[in-house]
Amino acid sequence: MSHPRGSLRGMETTALVDAWRRLLINPDATWVLFEHGTCVVLTSPGEDLRAQALDLLREYGPILPGSPAGDFDVIHPDSAEGWVVTGHHADILTYVPPEAVTEESDLAIGLHGRDRRHRDAADPRIVHVEDGRTALSDGTGGTPP
Repeated sequence: MSHPRGSLRGMETTALVDAWRRLLINPDATWVLFEHGTCVVLTSPGEDLRAQALDLLREYGPILPGSPAGDFDVIHPDSAEGWVVTGHHADILTYVPPEAVTEESDLAIGLHGRDRRHRDAADPRIVHVEDGRTALSDGTGGTPP
């Protein structure tokens, strides 16, 4: 089945999880991954990681043009193909795989990543939770959505 350009539905959750594990600097980080590639890193994880990530994404995820919520930067990582788009909250990041964009300019990538973050905030669907506080014996630390 083919998926339209810009959709992550064609990218398996396991591939997204693997990308974020390579991208995040701290291998013991606690983070929550959403359907369109947005990762919320929880620097002070509480009891309910899902609720904590949802609260942050609902507050800082939507695009508000003309405000800091519309700003973005593009990171070109060495650890994985693709790009990471940042926004006005340092712990909310969005992965943009190479196949998701036709133009590899920072503007095109940033707008695409910002749109993904907005979609994750508007219709949040958690696909993975990684609790770095209780890493599993196999070293994955992951828990099912």
